[in-house]
Amino acid sequence: MALTDEAIDGIKTMIVSGELQPGHRLPPEKDLAERLGLSRTPLREAVKALEVLGVLDVRQGDGTFVTSLQPAQLLEAISFVTDMQTDRSLLEISSVVSVLEPHAVSLAASRIDDETVQQLRQMVDQTSPDTPLDDLVVHDLQFHQTIAQASGNGYLASLLDGMANKTLRARVWSSLALPHSINRILDEHAQLVDALERRDADLARAVAMIHSGSIHRWITDTTTG
Repeated sequence: MALTDEAIDGIKTMIVSGELQPGHRLPPEKDLAERLGLSRTPLREAVKALEVLGVLDVRQGDGTFVTSLQPAQLLEAISFVTDMQTDRSLLEISSVVSVLEPHAVSLAASRIDDETVQQLRQMVDQTSPDTPLDDLVVHDLQFHQTIAQASGNGYLASLLDGMANKTLRARVWSSLALPHSINRILDEHAQLVDALERRDADLARAVAMIHSGSIHRWITDTTTG
């Protein structure tokens, strides 16, 4: 194992064991390096890597702290990675989303409140095939993010947010050249809201599977066509 990896593993062990908790400051660099049996160089590299991953927060002149370790923060890097993927990789990501999204919708059906249902209904009512493309992308992002958050599972919501991000959504909408295709997606959004309003988890999952399947097919067509 590389020395940097050893340092990362050592810090992770301290966090997992509860010795270091969210908001805690790491021991001084010299003390931590001695404890881990490493020099300061790999320790500094480890801290930089964990900062990028959202695990540590380096504050100049104040020290290095463990972050809140919230799902959205820890999974933020996924969105960055997704933005850089090739057509083939986006197709694979879409395939994963088509599996996760119906589960999130099903969970949301049993946990969503009336206010969120009305919020989703307004989103649907405010869009049409004549809505500008950029606005459709924003609508799509907000619509699916709201449902994922209503699932009550922070990690699932953050994972979907990172994978089904603006790059993927924009790819879908830009491929829908025909008005009837846009109408179909918007109609499926309305059906999702209906199922959520009825708190029907089975129906919500079924509609979401059809919707996610449609999205995946469109991406497949534009990627392999």
